[in-house]
Amino acid sequence: MMSTADSLITDAAVDAIQGAEAIGLPRPHELLSAGIKTALHSRGAARRGVRLGAETANIIAGRSSVAPDPKDSRFRDPAWRDNPAYRRLMQLYLAAAHEFEQAVQDADVEWRESERAQFLASLITSTLAPTNVLAGNPAALKRAYETGGMSLARGVRNLVRDVRHNGGLPSQVDRSAFTVGEDLAATPGAVVYRDDVCEVLQYAATTPEVRSRPVVIVPPQIGRYYFMDLRPTRSFVEYAVSRGLPVFMISWRNPGPEQREWSMDTYAAAVLRAVDVARDIFRSDDVNLLAFCAGGILSTTVLNHLAATNDERVRTASFGVTLLDFDVPATIGAFNSGAALGLARARSNRDGLVTGRSLGTVFALLRPNDLVWNYFVNNYLLGNDPPVFDILAWNADSTNLPARLHGEFLDIFANNSLAVPGRMEVLGTPVDLSRITLETYVTGATTDHLTPWKGCYRTTELLSGPSTFILSNAGHIASLVNPPGNPKAHYFVGPDPLPDPEDWLAKAEKQQGTWWEHWAGWMTERAGAERRPPAKLGNRRHKPLDPAPGLYVRDLVPQA
Repeated sequence: MMSTADSLITDAAVDAIQGAEAIGLPRPHELLSAGIKTALHSRGAARRGVRLGAETANIIAGRSSVAPDPKDSRFRDPAWRDNPAYRRLMQLYLAAAHEFEQAVQDADVEWRESERAQFLASLITSTLAPTNVLAGNPAALKRAYETGGMSLARGVRNLVRDVRHNGGLPSQVDRSAFTVGEDLAATPGAVVYRDDVCEVLQYAATTPEVRSRPVVIVPPQIGRYYFMDLRPTRSFVEYAVSRGLPVFMISWRNPGPEQREWSMDTYAAAVLRAVDVARDIFRSDDVNLLAFCAGGILSTTVLNHLAATNDERVRTASFGVTLLDFDVPATIGAFNSGAALGLARARSNRDGLVTGRSLGTVFALLRPNDLVWNYFVNNYLLGNDPPVFDILAWNADSTNLPARLHGEFLDIFANNSLAVPGRMEVLGTPVDLSRITLETYVTGATTDHLTPWKGCYRTTELLSGPSTFILSNAGHIASLVNPPGNPKAHYFVGPDPLPDPEDWLAKAEKQQGTWWEHWAGWMTERAGAERRPPAKLGNRRHKPLDPAPGLYVRDLVPQA
């Protein structure tokens, strides 16, 4: 009879497979096919084999200089340098992984095939790291000896907990350390509007004067809004308010199967309602829009509709790490497979949604070393509790995606229908991004694996108005949660966007600090005259309903 542990692991494996299918992960035979095709078209494969053989001989003889990247935390234990057996094991792994990955990168194949092959290579090389097993991890062996085996017992406890409650993936964070509304999403404000789709939050002023044109923030429909309102001193909202900008935030409701028909039209109409709420409360003819990631995709369809109908409710638009053109090479291109996308569409149509856990699976597998094996070693081999970190707590607080919107995103992804005029329609208006002529502010991030900066740069070319492009340090979310005061923070400011992003970067200047400061200065110039802040939040038509962060961010729905 199957043991309880075996049953838990089997159930977790089934959940992982179904989750992978739900979001369109390439199936094993597709990855294998991409790997074979890439190998056949890789230049100098025989030469690499000879080089690896020679390096292997040097490693065995103790003459190799192969060393890990200083940033590679897997090999920080002194045993990897001091113990001859471990040193040789590490060098053999690093040499083989390097030649394998280089062969994939040098292959002359279509970029989507290359991305699938690189995805496969990443999964293989990260999985085969010697640090992922107890015998190959000297730090874990030392911990087990020092604790009399208690670290291994704690690791088993952590494993069982993750199999039962985290879909079989190692937990990245201890979520119990944070409470939304107290530690996170704590900037003072109030819900001033609520419907079935969203809440609109207005934040309290903290300066004696505020600008007269409000900023409306459109977060992605995937995930909670509060990555832009993390802990105090790490909150973009708090910082923007401190610069005298009146800020309104959309907080999306987490959909269930009963919201399966929510579409791009549903969300676009909600953005317009939020814009009108901010205009009404601040008695302003127009607003400035600030959108992030998938919220930027949504916002361009809204702006397209406004441009087509000569509606001037939005004065400027800012886009953070937003990818509009899916013909630009990106890691996510590994998922652009007709069979996988068809299966993903069928599964979400059947279930009515794509779960947040499924979405979390794909994001984790895109960076397996950092987001899977790092925590596998920490939680299970070392027996440590997951770390306490605000961004990871937000990342673990996942949300669902309604089936119809998921299908529309798949169409955008597979057919590049957002970037090609007339391929899609939102709010009854065919989408043609070139008709958007308002002024824009666009950011990308140097190490973004989801929306690479050159893809974000394309936004400046797809839209027709004057644009400012800023390239921030760090990755997809870390570039956005980038408060002033970090000595490592920097960004690049260049001339008006040029046809070639590399040419733009060559002419750009590196500035210390964060894009928050640059954006606030840019926005202040476009936020209207100064005035005294309103004495109360909301107004007669839009009275405060609940204190910020509201109900929807905590999956609460008011009772009728």
